[in-house]
Amino acid sequence: MNIIDITTEAGTAEVTYAEFGQGRPVVILHGGAGPQSVTAFAELFAARGDSRVIVPTHPGFAGTPRPDHLDSIRALAELYATMIDELDLTDVLLIGNSIGGWIAAELALIAGPRLSALILVDAAGLDVDGHPIADFFSLTMDQLADLSYFEPGAYRIDVDALPAPVKSAMAGNRAALLAYAGTSMADPTLRMRIAGIRIPTLVVWGQADRVVDPAHARAYATGIPGAALDLIDNAGHLPQLETPERLRDDVAAFVAGYQSALPATSRTPM
Repeated sequence: MNIIDITTEAGTAEVTYAEFGQGRPVVILHGGAGPQSVTAFAELFAARGDSRVIVPTHPGFAGTPRPDHLDSIRALAELYATMIDELDLTDVLLIGNSIGGWIAAELALIAGPRLSALILVDAAGLDVDGHPIADFFSLTMDQLADLSYFEPGAYRIDVDALPAPVKSAMAGNRAALLAYAGTSMADPTLRMRIAGIRIPTLVVWGQADRVVDPAHARAYATGIPGAALDLIDNAGHLPQLETPERLRDDVAAFVAGYQSALPATSRTPM
C-alpha cells in the first residue's frame, strides 16, 4: 500500500492506494462495498501486462481516516483530480463502480486533459424519475445481496460471524458512504451536467442490478455525448465480481475501438 497527502482548497487528506502492474495508467474507483470489491479486478486487468492500475481507498473506508472537509462526492472528485496531477498521470483510463462511478463522472468534468476515457460501471449519482436508487441504509445485508447480484446466494455475508475488526471497518465504510453520498446517492444536477463530459465513455451495467437499475444506464448513456452502452445479462450491481473477465474484455475492446480512430502517434496499447 502507498500513502500520499493531497491538499486541495478545502484542506489536506491522506489517501491510501494500491498499485498493480506497469504501463498506461488506469485508475479504478470503488463503491460502497469498499476497495476489496475492485481489488481482484484491478489485479486481473493489470495481468494483461500493459497497465499500471491504481486503486485509491476513499478516505473513511477500510479503516482509513476521513477529515471533516471531505463530505461530498464533489470533494472526492477534486481530491482525486489533484492526486492525478501530483502523481503526474496522463492518458488515464478512469473506471468507477457504484459511487465510484459517480465520483468518476464528476472527475471527468474537472480533470481536464489528463483523462483519456471513462468507464462507468453501474454508477450511482443520477436522479431518474420513477427509478430511485435503493436505500442502502434501510437494508439488511441479505436484502442488499438480493438486490445487488445476479446470483445472490454466492455472495451472502453472515455479519455475526465476522471478526470484530472487520465489523468495525464495515461500520466505518457505512458512515463514510453516508457522509459522501447521502441516503439518496444522487445529485439532481448531475444529469444535466454530464453533457459536459468530452472524453470517450462506456457505460457498463448488470441487467440484474436492482440497487441502481438499468434505467440509470440509459440515462448516463444518453446524457453523455457519444457514450456507448454495454448491458451484461448475468451480472448485477458489481460486474467486476460476477463477470470480471467479461468486464475486462469489454473495456479493452472499447479502448481499442476508440483508439483506432486516433492518429497512430496518439494511440496507447491496451
